[in-house]
Amino acid sequence: MTLHTHTHMFEGAARRALAIHCTLGQASAWRGLAAALKDDLSVLAFDLPSHGKSGAWDRTGNVHDVATDMARGLITEPMDLIGHSFGATVALRIAVETPELVRSLTMFEPVYFAPAIADEPELLEQYKRANAPLDAAFATGDEREAARVFNRDWGDGTPWDTLPARMQEHMTRLVHYVPASSAFLHHDSAGLLGRLEQAAMPAVLIEGDQSPPMSAKVAISLEKRLPDAERVIIKGAGHMLPVTHPDEVAPHVRAVLARS
Repeated sequence: MTLHTHTHMFEGAARRALAIHCTLGQASAWRGLAAALKDDLSVLAFDLPSHGKSGAWDRTGNVHDVATDMARGLITEPMDLIGHSFGATVALRIAVETPELVRSLTMFEPVYFAPAIADEPELLEQYKRANAPLDAAFATGDEREAARVFNRDWGDGTPWDTLPARMQEHMTRLVHYVPASSAFLHHDSAGLLGRLEQAAMPAVLIEGDQSPPMSAKVAISLEKRLPDAERVIIKGAGHMLPVTHPDEVAPHVRAVLARS
C-alpha cells in the first residue's frame, strides 16, 4: 500500500543520512542526535506508517513490508542509515536487500529477535514468559493496558501515570504495531537470516547497559553475522538511548561514518 510520508530534514553537513525511529516514536525523536552530528550529516527523518503526520496503516498485510517500502522510497542515492528499535530492523532490511543504497549502518537496539532465537531457541519461550502481561492485555483487547506495559518494559523509564494524557492516548493508538511486527521480528518473514552477509557495509550496534536482556542477545547474534559490524555498549543508558543519550552515542555514529 502507498501512504503519505511525512519527512523532516535536520540540516547539517552535505553528507546525508536517513533516520528511522522506533515504534510509538516520530521523526522529532532524532532532534538531539541530529544536533550532535550537525557537523557530520544532514539527517532526513520521517514518520513511520500511522505515526506522527504520515498516513495510517490499515492493519492489513505485513507492517514491516509497508514500513520498509516507505523508507526505501526516500533513498534516491547511497545514504547512511540510522535506525532505532523497530526502525533499526527496517534499516537492516534495506541494507541486506539493497546494499548498494547504504553507505553505513547504525543500529540502536534493533528488535530483530529472529537471529538470537536461531542461536538460542529457548529464548522464544523466555521472551513469551517475560511478555505475558503484554500478551494478556492484547488478548482481552485492552490496548491501553498494553501500551502501559510496553512503556514500562521498552520506554525511557518515565512511569505511565506521569505521562501526559495526550501521550498516553498516542501510545495506546499505536501499540497494535507490537503484535503486528512479530511476523518479521520473531519469525523472519522477509527471510533475512540466510542473507545477512549481504550487508557488508560498515555497521555499528549500539545498546545501553540498562536495556532489556534481549537487546544484548540480538546484538551478539547480529555482530557475528554481519561482515563489518562493531558492538558498542553505553553505560547508564536504556532502550531509548538515541533520545536520552545523544551526546554519548554521537561519537560512535561518527566513527562508523569514518569507516565508510
